[in-house]
This record gives sequence, C-alpha cells and structure tokens, in this order.
Amino acid sequence: MGDAETLLRLAALNTAYARTIDTDRLEEWPDFFLERCIYRVTSAENHRRGQAAGIVYADSRAMLADRIAALRNANIFERQCYRHIVGMPSILDAAGDIVAETSFLVVRTLRDGRMDLFVAGAYLDRVRDDGGVLRFAERVVVCDSSRFDTLVAIPL
Repeated sequence: MGDAETLLRLAALNTAYARTIDTDRLEEWPDFFLERCIYRVTSAENHRRGQAAGIVYADSRAMLADRIAALRNANIFERQCYRHIVGMPSILDAAGDIVAETSFLVVRTLRDGRMDLFVAGAYLDRVRDDGGVLRFAERVVVCDSSRFDTLVAIPL
C-alpha cells in the first residue's frame, strides 16, 4: 500500500531520524514527534503478548526532551555512539495516518573502540503529516532480543 512519494518521504524521515541520533544531535530528536505521541522500546516477546510494558515509555514530546536533558545532565554511562542501519519502510496502511514497519540494526561503538551489534528489530510507526512535515504519532521500537543493556541511554 502507499505510493512512491509516501515511501520516499518515510525513508527520508527514518534516515534523518537515525542521522540525528548517530551524529549526537539528540536535542533535535524530539522534533521528529508530534506534541502528543508515544515512544516505546520493548522486546518482540512483550509485543507479541500485547504487553504494554517496555524498557522506555514516553507519551509526549516534552517527555522525550526531558529524557535528553537527563541524558546530558544526570545520567552516568560509558561514552558511546550508535550507527543505525535502517531498511526500507513497508507501508501497511496510508488511509489516515501512515502505518509502517521498518527493520533496523544499531551498532554501538564504545570509547575504547570496541564495536558490537547492539540491537536489531523493527520500528512500528504511526506517522502523520504535520503541516507538510512527517512526524511520529507513535514509534514502537520492537527489539528482537529480550536482553537489554542495563542502561539504554541513547534513543533507538
């Protein structure tokens, strides 16, 4: 479902989203979301069971901004950076909000140069055109593994 223009706009949204995180411009990250939104990180098992609980939950852009402020000013964690590899979105519905699923991988590089495959999974998105700009009304990050680092500090 969905036309080529919608697909390209979604791909561009995902690319810009990942680049913002990967280049440590985290203060810009909340701008990818509507004021009232859902951002949730969970495991595939929890998602299959319909369990709302996850390791990260926010229901507004303000909560996302607070998360970044805490990351910058309060959280203590080993310096690290991410590199996202994001697949082409699959549009599941485009009758109202755009509903899409996109596979992703995140490679994490630690301060000492060690790299590891940090997470693999799928973004389950509900995206809305907000005055000509696509923004996430909902982004559920479904991680294939139920094993998580003790602190998922940087947004996925």
